[in-house]
Amino acid sequence: MREEEIEKLRGVVRDCVSKHLYSSAIFFADKVAAFTNDPADIYMQAQALFLGRHYRRAFHLLNASKIVLRDLRFRYLAAKCLEELKEWDQCLSMLGEAKVDDNGNVSDTKDSNVMYLDKDSEDREINISSAICFLRGKAYEALGIRPQARLWYKAAIKADPLCYEALECLIQNHMLTCEEETSLISSLQFGSEDEWLSSFYSCFIKKYEKENVIEAKFRDLENGCSKSDHSNPSFSRTLKTNTDLLACKAEYYHQCGEYQKCFELTSVLLEKDPFHIKSTLVHLAAAMELGHSNELYLMACNLVKDYPQKALSWFAVGCYYYCIEKYEQSRHYFSKATSLEETFSPAWIGYGNAYAAQEEGDQAMSAYRTAARLFPGCHLPTLYIGMECMRTHSYKLAEQFFMQSKATCPSDPLVYNELGVVAYHMQEYKKAIWWFEKTLALIPTSLSEMWEPTVVNLAHAYRKLKMYHEAISYYEKALTLSTSISTYAGLAYTYHLQDDFAKAITYYHKALWTKPDDQFCTEMLSLALVDEARSGLDPILELM
Repeated sequence: MREEEIEKLRGVVRDCVSKHLYSSAIFFADKVAAFTNDPADIYMQAQALFLGRHYRRAFHLLNASKIVLRDLRFRYLAAKCLEELKEWDQCLSMLGEAKVDDNGNVSDTKDSNVMYLDKDSEDREINISSAICFLRGKAYEALGIRPQARLWYKAAIKADPLCYEALECLIQNHMLTCEEETSLISSLQFGSEDEWLSSFYSCFIKKYEKENVIEAKFRDLENGCSKSDHSNPSFSRTLKTNTDLLACKAEYYHQCGEYQKCFELTSVLLEKDPFHIKSTLVHLAAAMELGHSNELYLMACNLVKDYPQKALSWFAVGCYYYCIEKYEQSRHYFSKATSLEETFSPAWIGYGNAYAAQEEGDQAMSAYRTAARLFPGCHLPTLYIGMECMRTHSYKLAEQFFMQSKATCPSDPLVYNELGVVAYHMQEYKKAIWWFEKTLALIPTSLSEMWEPTVVNLAHAYRKLKMYHEAISYYEKALTLSTSISTYAGLAYTYHLQDDFAKAITYYHKALWTKPDDQFCTEMLSLALVDEARSGLDPILELM
């Protein structure tokens, strides 16, 4: 057969692949390889077999060619076949021996030069070494050797910043701490045309910086990241409405406690793309916080119908039952989610929280410990373990876990708040004040209702140190955020301690208006009235 006719057949194979006609692609690729015995055509045949899910046959073809030992592309495709067959040890063996250090730098002396087979030189490729590093990471993770998987994922993204899947695994599986994520992104070597990608990646990582810093990152991406971007307005418009970018923004709103804002944004995103996984997860979390049980029910039904084998679907069912306080059912579905996907961190946290909600501390601690082991870069498991220790009055142990959580994520204000609470319980009021003030300093946005308990706790600590003016100032600040009985009661008691009985009586009444059967306020109101009478003043005149 003439070369022109063979080239036409190659075109037929490529067209069959583009049209997903894999059996046809396999048939014609087999004939082309038989005519030429060319390595490029053998590789094309193996690709067609792989896409047609004939993994064992594709592996046999590649392994029999002997080129597999000399060419990285052959070796990589053979390893991909073994990945699909779940033969992880053989997959690693096929990829060859290599070492990686803690910074993701690879030393590999045995790899041969790469043959670029039938490749258009104008196409931009992801480095084959990066793809091999990523596959090594997946194999180690499947074998349960997560520290090695973490190193190989880092090696993959460092070898080529375009290998997004490696970064996705590192972030979604919480393999890196906040500082490690930031350090990794800053160490990547982006080309001048990839400035936008550097900014995009920085939006994916944990976002605990101040609001103006985070908003500036989003603005850079929405408006174009470089001078070249500004010359192309369509690029700016595309990113401004990009679902991935807006999902990152929604995640940031959730992290800041702006749940309504987050819910509204994810609602818009899911109308545009109902099957966007990240938006769905953030939407579920926001609906949980807002108590939107109907929305959770509808989401869970649709997800189970469309994705019955995904952990996210059963996690949504668990969220619904948790929201309506049926914790036993919620545990069942959170457990099902973890059995489908062991590395789905929200399900492990939800599983522990469902036990904690019913004060079943041992089971809750077991779930949190598993999460802490699986997700070393996530500070929440150790934070929740500390909360459970605090519930059982093991304050010193709780403090140790909170400090571990702080080491993993040194910029989450919630960790500092819990450290303040545990110091308060240990009667270390000066230390508690320091932690609470640090909490307020780290809050990325303006104070919201979410942080009212922190302000009240700070006021309590000042009151314990008899610094009444500071205490009153923070109680009044808390009242601007939310009106709760603890704030009114604390304010009334502080005035009472200052012998300002009239104001104390006023705020005891306000507290009892909020909760009429509160025993403390009832008793203290009686005492305040007695004290007022003994002071020789008419409380009614004083109030006027």
